[in-house]
Amino acid sequence: MKIARHRAAAGLALSLSLVLAACSNGGSDSETNGATDSPSASDSTSADKTGSGSLSGTINGSGASSQVNAQQAWRDNFTANTGAIVNYDATGSGTGREQFIAGKVDYAGTDSALKEEELTAATERCGGESPIEVPLYISPIAIAFNLDGIDSVNMSADVIAKIFKQEITKWNDPAIASLNEGVELPDMPIIPVNRADDSGTSKNFQQYLVESSGEWDFKPEDTWPITGTQSAEKTSGVVNLVSSTPGAITYADASQIGDLGTVAVEVAGEFLAYSPEAAAAIVDNSAPASNATDRILTVDLKRDGTVAGAYPVVLVSYLVACTQYDNADTANIVKEYFTYMASKEGQDVAAKANGGNAPISDALREQVMAAVDQIKTN
Repeated sequence: MKIARHRAAAGLALSLSLVLAACSNGGSDSETNGATDSPSASDSTSADKTGSGSLSGTINGSGASSQVNAQQAWRDNFTANTGAIVNYDATGSGTGREQFIAGKVDYAGTDSALKEEELTAATERCGGESPIEVPLYISPIAIAFNLDGIDSVNMSADVIAKIFKQEITKWNDPAIASLNEGVELPDMPIIPVNRADDSGTSKNFQQYLVESSGEWDFKPEDTWPITGTQSAEKTSGVVNLVSSTPGAITYADASQIGDLGTVAVEVAGEFLAYSPEAAAAIVDNSAPASNATDRILTVDLKRDGTVAGAYPVVLVSYLVACTQYDNADTANIVKEYFTYMASKEGQDVAAKANGGNAPISDALREQVMAAVDQIKTN
């Protein structure tokens, strides 16, 4: 078998297909630091730029740590252009959803779509009207490891599942060695590291394992199902722990893994490295979720590893907001901020800040803008 890298086809196969544009790999593993390579307001030339400097006030958001670099870049540019203040606390997806439903924040970021009971509670919080839930951040989940002198290792879904179940415990285990001819794998313990907090990345990773491997017998949830493991909170926590622990392996948003080695996963008989293009291909072959509406733009990803050239370990991170707020300034800022995040300029800014995700398509942008337009500002 060989490692393959493929670019996604440009066409749209579905009305909710999230065709993604290519962008470079790399990026920061910081959870709290601002992106250093996002353009300043003076660098912005996009025709669809938001902001006239006429907004005033502050909105608060919390949620997915995968979005932290994108949110920093969005906030910096939005504030520079409008004068409004946007705060975002990368608490993790589960906490973000809880705080939004409780009315503690004005918007939330989540790597897992709202469950039915959460959607019901969010509707109640939003004055009886369904919130909007729109995909504005899409990225491969890298399976990242710390092995001196080794940048890439091939693994099947079964091998990955057994590693995170702690059934394969050595890097030179025959199950791994047989997939990596010519690679000198060390006789070293494998130390799987998982998220300690409620994490949509954990759920997305487990959904891949369930759909691609018969070895994973846990129901995918935001909470990691195995106790007694090495763990850390937030994306930066697991990346930092693996970076300081030889032999460790984790799953994390690809834009934040830094210099860690990565796993090429088995897809349709080949081993495929992660890339924005390969993530785009899996989304192209996916369908809208069963509960999708003109406000709830959720998608069911096809993660079974059967689509050639399509990297199946992917997260779609959503932004959630009400369509009505008691405070008019809050409503205005939320609407303008969501409009900016979805704009071509906003998506390009996020891609440059992260380096591992890719902008949404023009077709999806139209649907997102239609949903955002339902936020009432008077």
